Amino acid sequence: MLSKKELEHLAELARIELKEGEEEKLEKDLGAILDYFKELQAVDTEKVAPMTGGTQLMNALREDVTGSTDDTGKGAAGFPDKQDGYLKVPPVF
Repeated sequence: MLSKKELEHLAELARIELKEGEEEKLEKDLGAILDYFKELQAVDTEKVAPMTGGTQLMNALREDVTGSTDDTGKGAAGFPDKQDGYLKVPPVF
């Protein structure tokens, strides 16, 4: 069980303002949750394999492949106006 001081400290950390009467209910509820964790700690899990997301796949991603991606100038062929190797556009303002 939690002490009243521990409950107030947890409420302060969680920035929860406890009203009169809520303290007892919260103390009881948190105590039940912590008791359940104690019960779970007593379970023998020595021979249980750890779960890794419910799948046996080790790597579902494709392999990285390097290659050339030099697309410089490929879109400029259909551009109407060019000057000194740059694309010329009309002024915006």
